[in-house]
Amino acid sequence: KFSSMSAVKVARYKHFSHDYHHVESKYVVKEYKPQHVSLCALKGSFVHKKMSEKYVRESSMIRGPKFLVRLRSHTVFENTPIKLFCTVEGYPTPTVRWCDINDTAMYTAVAANSHGQASTQASVIVKNAILPEIKYTKITITFLETFNVTFGKEEDKVTLQCTMTISPNLANLQPEALWYRDEHLLKESKWVKMESGGGVAKLTLTHLHKDDEGLYTLRMVTKGGDAVHSAYVYVEDGPPPVPLAPGAPMDIKIHDANRDYVIVSWKPPNTTTEGPIIGYFVDRCEVGTENWAQCNDQPIKICKYPVSGLFEGHSYYFRVRAVNSRGISRPSRMSEPIAALDPTEFERLHGKVAFPKFVPEGTAPGAPSKVHASETDRTYVVLSWTPPQYRGRAPMWYYIEKCLVGSGSWQKVSTKVPVRSPRYAVFDLAEGKEYQFRVLSANMYGNSDPSEATGPIKTQELRGVPSAPGQVVATRDTDTSVLIQWDPPKQPNNLIGYYIDSCVKGSKNWASANHKPNKSTKFVVHGLTTGESYVFRVQAINELGLSDESQESAPLSVRAALKKPSAPYDICLLNCDGNSMVLNWKQPLRCGGAQVTEYYIDKCNLAKNEWREVNIPPIKERLYKVDNLTEGAAYKFRTYGLSLAGLGDVSDASAAFQCKAWTMAEPGPPFDVTLCEVRDTSAVVQWKAPLYSGTSPVAGYTVEMSKKGSGQAWAGVNEVPVNHLYHKVTGLEAGQTYLFRVRGVNASGAGAASAASDPVRAQALPGTQEIQCGVDAETGDVYLSFESCQMTENSQFAWQKSYTEIADFSKGLVLKTQGSHSTLFFKNPDLEDVGTFSVSVTHTDGVSASYKITAEEMQRMLTLSHEIRNPIIPLKTELAYKILERGRVRFWLQAEAITKAVTYKFFANNKELANCEQTKMSHDVATGVIEMVLDHFTEDSEGTFTVQVQDGRGKAQSSLVLIGDAFKAALAEAEYQRKEYIRVKEGASANAKDLKSGDTIHVHHRCPPLLLLRLFLFICAIGAIRTKSPVIAGVFSDAPQVTMFNCSTFSKKDVGAYKATISDDRGKDVSQINVMTLCFSSSTGSTAAELAVHCTAEGIMLQCHMKYYTEEMKIHWLFKEAKVSSSERLRIGGAPTMATIEIVEPTDKDKGVFTIEIADAEKTYARSLNLTGQSKPHTHTHTHTHWSTVSSAKHRGKVVGGLPDVVTIMEKKTLSLTCTVCGDPKPMVSWSKNDQEVEPGDQYVIALDSGKFASLTIKGVSMEDSGKYTMTVQNKYGGESVDIIVSVYKHGDRLPEVKPVPTPKRILPSST
Repeated sequence: KFSSMSAVKVARYKHFSHDYHHVESKYVVKEYKPQHVSLCALKGSFVHKKMSEKYVRESSMIRGPKFLVRLRSHTVFENTPIKLFCTVEGYPTPTVRWCDINDTAMYTAVAANSHGQASTQASVIVKNAILPEIKYTKITITFLETFNVTFGKEEDKVTLQCTMTISPNLANLQPEALWYRDEHLLKESKWVKMESGGGVAKLTLTHLHKDDEGLYTLRMVTKGGDAVHSAYVYVEDGPPPVPLAPGAPMDIKIHDANRDYVIVSWKPPNTTTEGPIIGYFVDRCEVGTENWAQCNDQPIKICKYPVSGLFEGHSYYFRVRAVNSRGISRPSRMSEPIAALDPTEFERLHGKVAFPKFVPEGTAPGAPSKVHASETDRTYVVLSWTPPQYRGRAPMWYYIEKCLVGSGSWQKVSTKVPVRSPRYAVFDLAEGKEYQFRVLSANMYGNSDPSEATGPIKTQELRGVPSAPGQVVATRDTDTSVLIQWDPPKQPNNLIGYYIDSCVKGSKNWASANHKPNKSTKFVVHGLTTGESYVFRVQAINELGLSDESQESAPLSVRAALKKPSAPYDICLLNCDGNSMVLNWKQPLRCGGAQVTEYYIDKCNLAKNEWREVNIPPIKERLYKVDNLTEGAAYKFRTYGLSLAGLGDVSDASAAFQCKAWTMAEPGPPFDVTLCEVRDTSAVVQWKAPLYSGTSPVAGYTVEMSKKGSGQAWAGVNEVPVNHLYHKVTGLEAGQTYLFRVRGVNASGAGAASAASDPVRAQALPGTQEIQCGVDAETGDVYLSFESCQMTENSQFAWQKSYTEIADFSKGLVLKTQGSHSTLFFKNPDLEDVGTFSVSVTHTDGVSASYKITAEEMQRMLTLSHEIRNPIIPLKTELAYKILERGRVRFWLQAEAITKAVTYKFFANNKELANCEQTKMSHDVATGVIEMVLDHFTEDSEGTFTVQVQDGRGKAQSSLVLIGDAFKAALAEAEYQRKEYIRVKEGASANAKDLKSGDTIHVHHRCPPLLLLRLFLFICAIGAIRTKSPVIAGVFSDAPQVTMFNCSTFSKKDVGAYKATISDDRGKDVSQINVMTLCFSSSTGSTAAELAVHCTAEGIMLQCHMKYYTEEMKIHWLFKEAKVSSSERLRIGGAPTMATIEIVEPTDKDKGVFTIEIADAEKTYARSLNLTGQSKPHTHTHTHTHWSTVSSAKHRGKVVGGLPDVVTIMEKKTLSLTCTVCGDPKPMVSWSKNDQEVEPGDQYVIALDSGKFASLTIKGVSMEDSGKYTMTVQNKYGGESVDIIVSVYKHGDRLPEVKPVPTPKRILPSST
């Protein structure tokens, strides 16, 4: 209850110049300097003058109370509030008293002052009335489209928008849209624009800055509650003015604004990739100008700075820039304008002035009280106090005094302007020191006593940045986000917040997860890649900067966290027989990341009103028969869904179902009504057949639809019932939301309607694509291909025919899926594949499509498929023949075009011919000619000649029949050409040279020039043919006129008749020589040379050279005058001109004299060799050698093993040839390719590890790397060399068959 209302109109504060303030404050300045004007003089002259003026002004204002607005009577209902008011004037201000008896009475207001009183009355009548209960209309808001997590950059423009349906949509009850950022209500400003109405709420951030980062929440508030949606907005640093300069500071705040100073604070930026921050520059700009002035000359390291030197009454903007070693950052967003005013002026302007009791004129004010520090920093303290009770006319101001604790000396604090507000900051204090403060009030009449001194107030010490946060734990959230939690630092040191960094596991590329400090110890990092593993770290920040990084979290793969499923819904009854009910329900809308695999059901008998479990083992399907029910009773049911995450929420109770047997003639309701292939104007409805068919089978189905929220009745979609379990609905309005239901129809009529489908909006998903049908140009397969516009980790493609899942893939159906593409191939297409094929993608927002293959289209594709699978190479000419000179026959055909990859086969009477001298085959890509030249065309050549050509997938075949008269004519022509060729050429002659026994046999056969010959040698014994194979020991050499056969290993077994046969197309000629039984020359032993020692791969060999040597000769080997026989260690053998004995792995036991004895009919010849290094006389010819030769065999370079004979490798692979070598001293290893030394480089790497592991590595082998590689191992005692054959083949080619050819190790002589 109140007597009057008064309002003070205050004109907008004007900005005055500094000179004006200086002139107007002269009087006040003089008050600050009482030594210039005595207090007596002020009381004697100035005060007297002022008081007289006061009485003159007040005398004209004296009057008694008067009511300008009197009280008004009211009649109200019970429990209804009422307010009585009146307006009164008078001077001095009158006081008002209220008088009443009870609620229903006469109320009186009496106003009185020293000059009289006045009153006014009003009656209040209260009626008893029972008002109806006010029921608010419940308004339901459903979000259709919401804003997601948004990523922006400084200076971008971002719009957050939600579309919704409002039911009921009443014009006078529209919901209110409230936007929040980090739980702080947003208001319209130059940075934030809001729109709401028509089912749309929109927030536009016009000029992004890091201050705008945070969690944005939209609350649509109605009388019955609210609808809420939230998402995070990330703001990345804009491009810096200088590369690697820091990001801009943020969250500029103004504290303690006073007449000549303000305190500016801010938050530091994150420096994940930039260098540490050196300090900050603070800039100011006076409102109405664009001139920014830097406030500090040197960068300050603390995120708080007092800006002094402001002009009283002027308004300013402030901003901050960060500095590091690379340069200066972009400026922060400027602060809100702030005026440099006395804090009491703010209170006066906002009507918060309290009127204390009147103080007589001519007295000094009382002392302030309750002096305390409202804020402390390192170098300043903000003092606050309670002003004295003062209502004098003379202005009042304050003095502040300080005292360093322990000094006992009070000093007056110098202020640049008079302190008029009960709050002021004392600057220039020592860091970490303790001070006491007291305040005096003063006016023109004098100073008050000092206030009570404060207790010791200690300025803050620079304690440094916070310690590193504790353990960081990352847990799964969604498929693109991770929840990070950590322990706070043990030393927070005025903690401001945290910065979070993320990094892909294994890399060092750290990225900022947030660009604005997060105050909580948990944060959700968005924008991650599904399936990728990340590690995280956290830094704490305060006004001094960033702490050290925390330890990295354990790596975490980004996957959606499992959550409990939501509740199932829409429980419906499908059949009832009086004792049981068949129920069906819809699966939960949100599965929580794991498939709902099982369900539980509860039942409630309404008569007993208690819930009981129906099933102990869980149900796998959404269809269940509840048994053991009481006939005639009413039941309600509810269900739960179970997944890996646990048991989900319970569904709402179903409607009450009466347990009474169904006997109606019409069908029961279909169930599981779903929609797919939703487009802007169409959708496909699917359902399952009813379990109760009525008295006759279900003949078809009708589909009904209704617009959601429109109040329209259900309307039929199809006039004629469809006989399958799907129907495509067309003619929908884009953007409208529809409901669908289905009825079964039998001979008795339409049955009960199914439960309504979920609401579906007629709008295609962004990026929706349709199924593509065609024929593969490579394989000729008919295919259906689909690309999904949405994919998740668990998404799968489900293909259907006639909306029934395809389960049988044995008839040539092949499904290939790669990423977001899925293709269904028909390997054996036929007309049975005609029909409607559809595909849906699981774990998406309903991605699906269909395609109908008609009989005409399938026939067209079958024709095209056959052409692709069976391409024909067009031929210019079929297979033909031509007789060449010497009676040869050329078979040939010409194709329209062939490539270098063409292959072909020739057949004669169904027998494939090989490409050889007798049947030479060739082709010419330029002309397309393929030919075969048959060298011998005889009577056996009669028959059918066929050529088969294949070029890629193209094929061609052509045949030529040469039988009967056609063949005879061709054969006659060939014979004529052969004889004509012989006629014009010279005949052949041959001469044989007699041989003498014991010599090397040479057979020379002279031929005419340019005559092609084939030489066949046969060994005959007494005129009979013993073998038809050429003599292997013979040596052949071809010259233009001479063919020679050398038999250099002639022995007794070679005695016999030698015959040379020369033949060609014209005929043949024969020459023969007889080699009779021979006796070996008696002079063989006399030709024996001295024994010599040579190194072998396994030891040493003693060699004795002679004119010839055979196994039939009588030769014996002796060691220390005792005969030795051939064994594993002593291998006796020889060559055509040398007898040998090899000593394997010689030892000291092998030291001694080795002797060879060669005996004939007349004499025995001996040759000796002393392996001890000492010479002694012998009866026969004698030589000696040193044991060092034997030692060289032991110490020379050797290849121990490890190298293969043949290596086959695919192109672009890496080949490594490695083996073990030995020798003392360590041998040198070299490699050569095709007898050319291999130079080490980037491709060829040669290595010798520990002196015994030799290797050659060839990186990225190519076809040019095929060939013979030789490794040579050698030291001063000699060495060995081995060969390796390397064969490189291309990718996709058949592995070449390379037969290894054993090559013995070659022994290299010593260098000494």
